[in-house]
Amino acid sequence: MVGLLALKKSSRVLVFGCLSQNKRTKDMAMFRAWLVVLLIAMSVYTAVTVQQYGWNLFDPFFSEMLIFSWFGQFNLDFMFMLSLSALWVSWRHRFSPMGLALGLVAFLGGILFLTVYLLIQSRDQASLETLLFKRVGP
Repeated sequence: MVGLLALKKSSRVLVFGCLSQNKRTKDMAMFRAWLVVLLIAMSVYTAVTVQQYGWNLFDPFFSEMLIFSWFGQFNLDFMFMLSLSALWVSWRHRFSPMGLALGLVAFLGGILFLTVYLLIQSRDQASLETLLFKRVGP
């Protein structure tokens, strides 16, 4: 399975290519495993949905908001969560042109983008704290 390689050798565990001996590294490995689960689940769900309904997602998404239904309330809440994701990605990249572009992709791509982004960014981070709070760039 993608990235779920875990080889036990004495007291050290190799997970996602990093040698884990402390809690921070184990936390990061668990976080990365959860990202892989989210990515696979959403990829499968998206593929089935696109196969059945096509790529027309904006019309049903916004039409529910226009009639003030509970589905619309959920969609508005979800859109606000997407905007926070976009804001965080842009902030992390210091609102540079690349950061703003990544923020737009985060807003439109949702969890499919965010899981891949975090998996890539977490390769060079020793802990969740540095991954989530460290800014990228000059």
